[in-house]
Amino acid sequence: MTFTPNENRLVRDLFGDLRRNWGWLLALGVVFVLLGLCGLVLTVAVTIATVLVIGIFLIGGGVLLAIQTLRARGWQSRWWQLLIALLYVAAGVLMVADPVDASLTLTLIIAVFLFAAGILRLMIAWQHRGERGNGLFWLTGLIAILLAIVIAAEWPVSGLMVIGIFVSLELLFQGAACVALALAIKGAR
Repeated sequence: MTFTPNENRLVRDLFGDLRRNWGWLLALGVVFVLLGLCGLVLTVAVTIATVLVIGIFLIGGGVLLAIQTLRARGWQSRWWQLLIALLYVAAGVLMVADPVDASLTLTLIIAVFLFAAGILRLMIAWQHRGERGNGLFWLTGLIAILLAIVIAAEWPVSGLMVIGIFVSLELLFQGAACVALALAIKGAR
């Protein structure tokens, strides 16, 4: 396939240095897909690991925030900010101390969020009924509500799997996107 000079510039501007490294992007995509597939098999382990990592990050962030806040003498909001830092640490400690309970709680929060987001999308769809492209709001709203109902109906068992499933699906989708991009870059050479 031969490109005109303007088309060559467009391809170069669009992909930049990725054109030379498309193979690495392809390999990365394959790794992400494999990690996502493994994660779907090991959803409970991925859920617990994710909760532990979030807990550790909250503890670390809270400690750093507390140190910085204590160094800010004379700041009017110093004690409020220190309270926020302590909340970070407390939430992190609770998550690390009992990642199973933390995953159950987070899963319920996810279900409530999905249900509320689904209802709001349906409200948007209703307000824009008859407009072009509105079906996506109806579809995503109904899917979010359905997911929320399934998660809540299967709780507490779902609490051990939902976070792991979501993380694994994200890895899988990112991997598929990297593979697709790498192949598009290779085809644009």
